[in-house]
Amino acid sequence: MSFDLSQLTGISIAYLLFLFGCAWVTEKGWIPERFIAHPLTYVLSLGVYAGAWAFFGTIGLAHQFGFVFLAYYLGICGAYLLAPVLLSPILRITRTYQLGSLADIFAFRFRSTWAGTLTTIFMLLAALPLLALQIQAVADTIHIMTMESSQDRLAFGFCLIIMLFAMAFGTRHIATREKHHGLVFAIAMESVIKLVAMLIIGGVILFEVFDGPQGLQQWLDINAEVLTSLHAPLQDGPWRTLLLMFFASAIVMPHMFHMAFNENLNPRHLNAASWGLPLFLLVMSISAPLILWGGLRLETSAVPEYFILGIGLAMESPALSIIAYVGGMSAASGLTIVTTLALSAMIMNHLVLPVYQPPTSINIYRWLKWTKRLLIAAIILTSYGFYRLLKAQQDLTNLAIVAFVATLQFLPGVLATLYWPQANRKGFICGLVTGMTVWFVTMLIPLTGNLDAIDLYWIQISLTSNTWHWATLTSLAANILVFILVSMSSPISREEENAAEACSVQILDRPSRRTVSATSPKEFQERLSQPLGTYTAQREVAQALNDLKMSINERRPYALRRLRDRLEANLSGLMGPSVAQEILNRWLPYEEQADAYITEDINFIENRLEDYHYRLTGLAAELDSLRRYHRRTLQNLPMAVCSLGRDGEILMWNRAMEHTTGISGNNTVGSRLDSIDEPWRSLLSTFVDDSSRHQHKQKLTISGHPHWFNLHKATISESKAETDQGLVILLEDLTDTQMLEAKLIHSERLASIGRLAAGVAHEIGNPLTGVDCLAQELRTLSDDQDTREVAEQILDQTKRISRILHSLINFAHSGQTSESLTIEPVSLYQCSNEATSLLSLRKDNRGIRFVNNCNPDLLVTGDPQKLTQVIINLLSNARDASPENAIVTINTIAWEHSITLEITDNGSGIPEHIRDRLFEPFFTTKEAGKGTGLGLALVYSIIEEHFGTITIQSPVDEQTHRGTRFSISLPRHMADLNQTTLKPASAHRDMEAV
Repeated sequence: MSFDLSQLTGISIAYLLFLFGCAWVTEKGWIPERFIAHPLTYVLSLGVYAGAWAFFGTIGLAHQFGFVFLAYYLGICGAYLLAPVLLSPILRITRTYQLGSLADIFAFRFRSTWAGTLTTIFMLLAALPLLALQIQAVADTIHIMTMESSQDRLAFGFCLIIMLFAMAFGTRHIATREKHHGLVFAIAMESVIKLVAMLIIGGVILFEVFDGPQGLQQWLDINAEVLTSLHAPLQDGPWRTLLLMFFASAIVMPHMFHMAFNENLNPRHLNAASWGLPLFLLVMSISAPLILWGGLRLETSAVPEYFILGIGLAMESPALSIIAYVGGMSAASGLTIVTTLALSAMIMNHLVLPVYQPPTSINIYRWLKWTKRLLIAAIILTSYGFYRLLKAQQDLTNLAIVAFVATLQFLPGVLATLYWPQANRKGFICGLVTGMTVWFVTMLIPLTGNLDAIDLYWIQISLTSNTWHWATLTSLAANILVFILVSMSSPISREEENAAEACSVQILDRPSRRTVSATSPKEFQERLSQPLGTYTAQREVAQALNDLKMSINERRPYALRRLRDRLEANLSGLMGPSVAQEILNRWLPYEEQADAYITEDINFIENRLEDYHYRLTGLAAELDSLRRYHRRTLQNLPMAVCSLGRDGEILMWNRAMEHTTGISGNNTVGSRLDSIDEPWRSLLSTFVDDSSRHQHKQKLTISGHPHWFNLHKATISESKAETDQGLVILLEDLTDTQMLEAKLIHSERLASIGRLAAGVAHEIGNPLTGVDCLAQELRTLSDDQDTREVAEQILDQTKRISRILHSLINFAHSGQTSESLTIEPVSLYQCSNEATSLLSLRKDNRGIRFVNNCNPDLLVTGDPQKLTQVIINLLSNARDASPENAIVTINTIAWEHSITLEITDNGSGIPEHIRDRLFEPFFTTKEAGKGTGLGLALVYSIIEEHFGTITIQSPVDEQTHRGTRFSISLPRHMADLNQTTLKPASAHRDMEAV
C-alpha cells in the first residue's frame, strides 16, 4: 500500500492551514482569554520538546539501547521536578531584565558582548543538526508512504510553509513585546495532535496486532529475547550520559527556553508545568514499546525509527498511516517554528545589532521586524541546505545526539550564572570554546563528512554507539575544567559582580543608589532620541513609565533610577542586553561621585524583600520577620519620623509624617528633601543644616492656622562603612498641647475677669444704690413733671446697669447667663429705636446713620432688655466696620413662625478664615485696648437663650466684595401670629434717621 504524492501534499497543506487557523483566531481574540491563559495551554506548549525524534527516533533508540530510550523523557522530567531551584530563578531573571534567550542571559551575566556572540554562533551550529532532523523526518515519511524519490521537493515546500508561519506569527509584537498568544495556542494544539496520534497508534497495536494485553503477554513470553534486549543496555550502556543530555535540554535548547520563559504568562504556571509536563511525556512514552513490539511482530520493512509508519502500511490501514504522518509532521513543524524564532532573536541581538544599528530616521520597529523575518528565512533555508549536505545518510538518532551534545556545553554557564558568583567572562568563554571545539572535532566533522572515524595522532575517534558518549563526557569535562581554572586564576570585574548578584539564587539584587545624569523623563526622551530616533525614544520611555505606573513629570532620584533600569530591561528585550547596556551607558549614564559615595538602594531592597519573603525559610525567614516587625513599628509609630541618606534622599516617610505634613509617602520616598512642598521644605532643610540636634516650639502657619513643632535628629549608618551616615528626623507636633495651654490661659483669664467683675459689681453696687435712692427721692419729692421724667429715666438706666453687671459676672463664671429671662412680647422696632438712640449719644460716630426699617407691628417673644443689648452690640460693630458717613440699615422679615432681623453695613466685610471664630470668647479683630472679644459671644449666648439663630453673610455685594449682614431669627409672638398673614411681610418703608 502506498499514497500519491498529491494526496500527502494536500494533507500537509490542510494540516498547516489548520495550524495557521489556530494561531489566527487566537490573535483575533476569538478564543476566550481564560483558555489562552490557562496553565494547561502553557504545559501543552512545552510539549514542543517532543519533536520528530520523539515521534520517530525514540523507537530506534529503544531498539538500539532498550529502556535507555526513557532517558529522553526522564531527563527533562527531572529538570522540571527541580523547577523551584533551577527553572524559577531563570524565569525571574528573564522577566526582570527582559532577557529573551540563553545568549542574552550570558551577555547580561558576564557583561560581555563576546559571551552573547559566541553563544549565538555555537547555538546555531548545534541547532542545524536538530532542524535537519525535522526536515529529514518529513522527507523520509513522504518517501516511505509514496515510494517516490521526489520527497526533497516536498520537504522544501514544508520549509517554505513553516517559514511563512514563523514570519507571520513570530514577529507580530516586536514593538509592544507582548507574548505570542497565537503561536503558543497553535503549539499547544500540535502537542495534543501528536499525543492523540501516539495513543491511537499504541491502542491499535495493543488491541488489533496483539489482540489485547493477554495476547501481548503471550507474545512476550514466546519472544523472551525482546525483553532481554530492552534490559541489557541498562547495565553498561550510556543511559547516564543521555540522562544528563536531556536534563540540560530543558534549559539550553532554544525552543524549550523560548516556550518555558519567553512565552510564560504567569510565574505560577511553572509550578503546574513541574508535574504537568512529566505527566504529558509519560503518557506519550507509553506507546513507544508497543510500537517497537508491533513492528517486530508484523516484520515491517521499515527501519525501527519508522516502525510507526510501517505498521500502518503493513496492516494496510490508510487511516492509521495518515494519523502517523500527521503526528510526525506536527512534531517536526512545532519544533522547527519555535527553534527558528528563538535563533532569529539571538542572531539579531548578538550578531546583527552589535555590528550595524539602523539609522534614527527610519522606524526601528519596522526595521527590526523585517530583519527578523529575513533571519527566519535564512535559518530555515540554511537548515534545508544542511539537510541536503548530509544527503539523508545519517539516521535520526545520530543527528539528535550531535545536537544535544552541543547544547550540553552551555549547562556549566547556566549553573554558574545561578550558583557561582565568582565565575567570570574569561572562564566562561574559554570553557565554552574548549568544549565546542572537542564537539566540533569529534562529532560534527564526522557527521558532515560522513566519517565513521577520525584519527588525531595518538587517538582514534569514531562515531559509533559505543564511543559517542565518550566524546560527550570528554567535551563536557574539558569545558568545566577550563571554565573553573580560568575563572579562579583571573579577576572578576565590578560589573560582573553586580550582574552575578542580580542573577544569583542566594543573594537579592542590591543596586547602588546613584544619581542619573538626566533629571526627568522628558530629558530621557531627548537623550535617547539620538541613538533611537524621536518616535522610538518617546514610545520606549512611555512604555517604561506605564510599566512602573509613573508620571511623565516624575523627578525623584529613586524613580529615575528605576526608570533607567526599566528602559535597559525593555531595550534588552528589543535589541539584546549588550546593545541596551551600551546605549544606556553612553546616553543616560550615572553621575560620577566625587567622594565615591555610592550606597545600596534601600528602597529597592525593601520592595524586593517584600516580593521574596514568602520563599524564605529557617533563619532567613526569622530574620525577615524581625525586619518586617521593625519596619511596621516605624511605620505605625505615633510620632512623625523620616530618614535621609547622606545625599539628602528620603529613605523613609512613616504614616504619622504623612498625617502631619499631608504629603504622601509613596510620592516622597526616593526624592530629595529640597523637592517637598513648603513650609516643610524650609523647616526640615534648615534643621538638617543646623548643628543642633534639637529645636523646640518651631512655629509654622498652615492653611492660615498656627502650628508648633519640636524637632529632633540623630545620625545613622547606611551601610557597613561608618562614614556613610544618614539622618533620622523626629517631628513632634505640639499644636494640641499649645492650644491646651492657650485654653488654660483663657480659662484663667475668665476666672480673673469673673473675680474682677464680682469686685467691680460690689464696688459699683454701693454708689449705684445711692444713685437709685436719690433718683427715687427726686421722683417722689419733685413737683416738676420734667424732673420726675428725668428721675424715671435715671432709675431705668440704673436697673440696666445692674442687669448688665449680673450678665457679665454670670458669663465670666459659667460661659452663659444664668438669670431667668423676662418673657414678654417684644417689638424689634422699639428695641432698634432704643439702641440707635443710645448709640447716637456718642460724639465720635463719624457721621454714621442708622436707618430703622423694622415693621412696628411685628412682635417676638423674649426679653426686651437683652434683645436691645444684642442690637446695640451688632450696631456698634457695624458702625466700627463702616466708612465715614455710611448708612447701617435694620430690617425685619416676617415668616410663618419666626421673625428675621437683618443688620446690614457696607464695610470691608469679614475674611472667610476668621468667620467661624467670631463668636468665640475674647476673639477680636480690633486693636489692643479697643475690644474685649466678649460682645459677639454675649450676643450668641442671648440668641441661644431665646431659641433663635444667627447667621453671617459677607460680602453682601459680590461685585464690590463689601458689606456684612447679620441675620437673627427669633420665635414669633403667638398673638401677633394670629393677627397677621403667614406670608413674609415686606420691610417697613418708613425711614427714621438718627
